[in-house]
Amino acid sequence: MKKVLIIAGVALLLFVLVTQPESAAGWVRGILGGLRYGAEALITFVGGIFRR
Repeated sequence: MKKVLIIAGVALLLFVLVTQPESAAGWVRGILGGLRYGAEALITFVGGIFRR
């Protein structure tokens, strides 16, 4: 069952990439932007700890 879900997910991802590349690019930009924001927040937090 797990293997079927993985294959279906990959097929859906490929379908979206082929049929709507601009939308898929927006998703990737959004995900990477969120990861960047999280990393910057973590760096700020750790930097604040060591400044004391």
